[in-house]
Amino acid sequence: MGPRHMVGVVVSDRMTKTVVVRITRSVRHPVYPRVIRRSKKFKVHDPASQAHTGDEVRIEECRPLSKEKRWRLVEVLRKGVGEEKVLEEAKTESLT
Repeated sequence: MGPRHMVGVVVSDRMTKTVVVRITRSVRHPVYPRVIRRSKKFKVHDPASQAHTGDEVRIEECRPLSKEKRWRLVEVLRKGVGEEKVLEEAKTESLT
């Protein structure tokens, strides 16, 4: 049995060699007939600093690298827009 793999979106890349990835999953509510989206954030080791905010990435479980880091970046699946660009576009739209 190998390491677990997950796919998620980078929500923060402000730390050195570390990114925060949000994993979203769908869960059925135990009482009401609804599907609920649950999410969890993981700190992921990114030694080359190749992932940025908004990117879709694949991560894998590894040995503990620090107090909270237990995941390693495998690959960047899709480049995202990035949080800074989204904020700039929102400012320019509000001005016009």
